[in-house]
Amino acid sequence: MEAKEEKAIILDFLSNGYPLEGRRMPIAQAIGLSHFTLLELVPRKGIKLELKEIVYIGPEKRDKIYFIRGKLYKDKLTETAKLQIQDFVEKIVQEQEKKFVNFFNTAVAINTRIHQLELLPGFGKKYMRTILDERDKKPFESFEDMKKRLKNLPDPRKTVEKRLIEELTQEIRYRLFAG
Repeated sequence: MEAKEEKAIILDFLSNGYPLEGRRMPIAQAIGLSHFTLLELVPRKGIKLELKEIVYIGPEKRDKIYFIRGKLYKDKLTETAKLQIQDFVEKIVQEQEKKFVNFFNTAVAINTRIHQLELLPGFGKKYMRTILDERDKKPFESFEDMKKRLKNLPDPRKTVEKRLIEELTQEIRYRLFAG
């Protein structure tokens, strides 16, 4: 069962809908705050949504959103939405650092040939083994802690940001962070 989002942040608002679709229904491109699901939202009549605005999309009465049109496909992302994703990811990785550091403490093998850590940009078997050895001694407490203990490791914060952006804007087989 797919995880439900309670709140979303507006990435772009097209007051006349998509230019080539013919229908002139306002549409918002948004991303869920808990599972990072890309969504298309239809606002209530007369509602204008702002970039970075957080809107309620849960099961109770919604004040600004009429309905969730569905999943937002990556090929439909506007350039504005892509720029907003960049900002969103940097902010969320900083705000939820513990969650992302915990990923390094709990990442497991996907199958006999590949480990979750190897899916991070710039990480291979060598870094994976170094991280696993070091976390066995003591779990990581922060990105800073990781940088101190793992010499020559690509910046873990930037690496997580890069991977999350890839998951949100490209078709990827294995997902680590985005729903």
